Amino acid sequence: MRVSVRLILSLIAGVTLVTFLFARSEVQDEKRGLRSDLERRAEVLAEILAEDIGPIETTGPRARLQERHLQAIVEHFGNRERLAGVAVYDTEGKPLAVSSKLAQQLAHDPAVTDEIARRDREGGGFLRVGPTEMHVFVMPLTGDAGATGKLVIFHDASYIGAQSLEIWRHAVWHVLAQVLLITFITILIVRWSIVGPLARTAQWMREMRAGRKSPPPKIAETDLIGPLSHEVMSIARSLVAARAAAEEEARLREAGQSVWTADRLRIHVQAKLQDGRLFVVSNREPYEHVIGDKGIEVVVPASGLVTAIEPVLVACDGTWIAHGGGSADTQAVDRHDRLRVPPERPQYTLRRVWLSHEEEDGYYYGFSNEGLWPLCHIAHTRPIFRTADWASYQSANRKFARAALEEMEGTEEPFLLVQDYHFALLPRMVKEARPDARVGIFWHIPWPNPQAFGICPWQRELLDGLLGADLIGFHTQSHCNYFLETIDASLESRIDREHFAVNRGGHRTLVKPFPISVAFSEGAENNDRPPLPDRSTLFRQLGVEAAFLGVGVDRIDYTKGILERFRGIERFFEKYPGYREKFTFVQIGAPSRTRIKSYSDLMAEAEWEVERINERFRAGKWRPIVFLKRHHSHREIEAYYRAAHVCLVTSLHDGMNLVAKEFVASRDDEQGALILSGFTGASRELRDAIIVNPYDTEALADAIRAALDMDPAERNARMQRMRRVVKEHNIYRWAASLIAELSEIRIEKPEKFAGSADATTYRPQSPRAEASV
Repeated sequence: MRVSVRLILSLIAGVTLVTFLFARSEVQDEKRGLRSDLERRAEVLAEILAEDIGPIETTGPRARLQERHLQAIVEHFGNRERLAGVAVYDTEGKPLAVSSKLAQQLAHDPAVTDEIARRDREGGGFLRVGPTEMHVFVMPLTGDAGATGKLVIFHDASYIGAQSLEIWRHAVWHVLAQVLLITFITILIVRWSIVGPLARTAQWMREMRAGRKSPPPKIAETDLIGPLSHEVMSIARSLVAARAAAEEEARLREAGQSVWTADRLRIHVQAKLQDGRLFVVSNREPYEHVIGDKGIEVVVPASGLVTAIEPVLVACDGTWIAHGGGSADTQAVDRHDRLRVPPERPQYTLRRVWLSHEEEDGYYYGFSNEGLWPLCHIAHTRPIFRTADWASYQSANRKFARAALEEMEGTEEPFLLVQDYHFALLPRMVKEARPDARVGIFWHIPWPNPQAFGICPWQRELLDGLLGADLIGFHTQSHCNYFLETIDASLESRIDREHFAVNRGGHRTLVKPFPISVAFSEGAENNDRPPLPDRSTLFRQLGVEAAFLGVGVDRIDYTKGILERFRGIERFFEKYPGYREKFTFVQIGAPSRTRIKSYSDLMAEAEWEVERINERFRAGKWRPIVFLKRHHSHREIEAYYRAAHVCLVTSLHDGMNLVAKEFVASRDDEQGALILSGFTGASRELRDAIIVNPYDTEALADAIRAALDMDPAERNARMQRMRRVVKEHNIYRWAASLIAELSEIRIEKPEKFAGSADATTYRPQSPRAEASV
C-alpha cells in the first residue's frame, strides 16, 4: 500500500511540473502576442491623430485657438476602450493638451513626463503610470520648419496581465483534471489487485451463508490481502458451523409446537419436497423493475404472500411465475423471460408472463375485479360479466398455464401452487397436460353461497377448472362449506363430506381451510432497526393537535367498509362530545384499481365524506379525520400501528384481513385495542378484539368509546392473547401447512402424459360426461 501511495504522489508531482512548464510557455507566448497587437493598434491610432492635428503653432494669434482644438481631439479619442488617454506636447516637453482622466494620473507621476520629453523618435514601450501598467507610444509632429511637438498615446495594458492570470487558472484546472485521471487509473489498479480478491471472498461468504457449499477463492498468503482473507475465511467457517447447529436444533423441534420461522419452514419444505421442485403462479410478482430517477430500480411490492412463499422457493430452488407489469421488467429478463432473484442474493427463478393492454383490461380489471371480486364479496356491488372479458380471462389463464408447463418441463412430479381467483381455469389446464404434477390453489377471497355464485354465466367452467387441482385452500371452514355446496348444486360429482373432498371424472380434490397470517417478530429482533416516530411526532407531522390516535389501513375498496367507518366516527363525536379535540382518526388509504369506475367513485365519495365531517367538527389545529391517500411503506404503516390507541377494521366482507393481524403483531408493547368486523375471517381467530357489525353505526360509535375507555389491564390481557394466536399461527405455519398437505397427496403415475406446453386448451367436461359419472 505504501508503494502505491508513493507511486501516486510521484505521478502527481511529475504531471504538475510538466503542466506548469507548458503553462508558463503558453503564458509567455500569449503575452507577447497581446503586446504586439497593442503596439500595432497604438501606431495606427497615432498616425490617424497626427493627420488631424497637423503642425503645432506655439506662438501667434492661432496658438490659443489651436490649443482648444487639440484639447477637443484628445478628449474625443481618450474615451475609447482600453485607451487610457491622449496627450500632445511641444518640443520642450510642455503639455499642450491632455485627456482629462489622464491628466490626473500624470500629475502624480512626473517621471513619466520626463521620460516622454527625452524621446525624440517614433516608438513605444511599457511604463507603470501610478498603479497601472500602460503602453506609451510617442509620435513626433513635424511641419515645414521641422519638429513642432509630440503626440503620445496611452493604452491601459493591465488586461494583458489579467489574461495571463486566466491562463494560469486554466493550467491549475488542467493539473487537477490530470490528478483526478491519475487517481482514477490508480484506483482501477487497486481494485484489480485488492478489491477483486476481496469481492471473491465476499461472494464465497454469501454462498456459505446461503447454505451452498463452494470452494474458497484462491488467494495466496503472499498477496497483499492474503492474511486478511485467511482470517475472514476462518470466521465464515465458524458461522457456517453455527448455522448448521441452529438448523439441527430446528429439525429437533419439528415434532414440537415451537414457533414457525423462515428457517424452520425451509427445513420443513426440504423434508417434504425432498428432491422435488415447487412452482408458484400468481398475478403479482415478488420483484418489479421500474424506471426511476436514477435508472432502473428494483421494487418489492408490499405483500404477505412474498413473505410466506419466498422461503419455500429458496429451499427448493423453485420458480415463481407472475405477470411482468413493471415499466422496466422486459429489460431485466433473459431471452426465456427469466431472471434470478432476490437481486442481492439470487436463490430462485422468476419467470415473467407478458400480457397486452387489452388482455390485462379484460382478464384483470374486467373479469377478475369487476366480475369475480364483487361476486365473492357480499358488499352490495353488482358484478359485471362481459363475454370479451371472459375471453381475455381464458386467454390469460392459457398463457400462464403454458409458462408453468414450460418451466416444469424435465421435472418429475413437480409441485404447483396457484394463487387466487385470477387463475380458476389454470389447475385443469396444467393437470390435463401434467397429471403427475401435484397442483394446489389457494383462494384468497371469500367463497359465496351457491345462489350468489350462480350469478356468474360461466360458473360451471370456473368450478371445473378449479377441480383440476388436487388441493383447494380457503381461509375458513365456512368458505369450504359454501364451495362444496356450490359444487353440489352446479356439477355432477361425488362429494365426500367426511374428508371434504370432491370426486369428479376420476379425479379427487381435497378442500381444506388454511387461515393465512403475517410474519411475527419478537421485540428483540427489532432492536437493530432505527426507532419509529412516536405519537406526538406523528401528530406534529400531520399538523394536528390531539391526545388519542385511531388508525385504519386499507386499499380504497368498497368491501373495506371505509364509508361505514367514517359514519361511525361521526356518530362517536355526536354521542361523546368529550372526545372532540382529543381523538383523531388517521385513515391510510392506498389507491387501488382506479381504472374501474366503482373504485374511482368510491375515492371521490370518501374524500367528500371526510371533508364534510371535518367541516362539521374541526376546531383550531384539531381535525377529527386525516385521510392519507397514497401508498405507504410497511415501515411507515408500522409507526401508526404502534402509536395508535385503537385500530379499526370494518370490512363488509373479507376472506381474512391481514391488517388486523399486522396491528396485533406490531404491538410488542402489548397495548392498543382492535375493533374488528365480524364479517372478516380474522374475527374467527382474534376473539379478544371488539367484534362489531360495520353496518351498525351506533354499535361502532360505542365500540370506539369502549376501546378508548378500556381498563389498561384488560387491554393488556386482550392484546397478549391475540398476540399469542398470531405468533403461533403465523405466515410460515400457513405455508408449511399448505406444502405438507400438498406433499401428502398420492399421485397415480400415468404411463404417458402430455408434457408439451401446447396442451393448454381448456376443455370442461361435457354434460354427457357428467351424466356418466
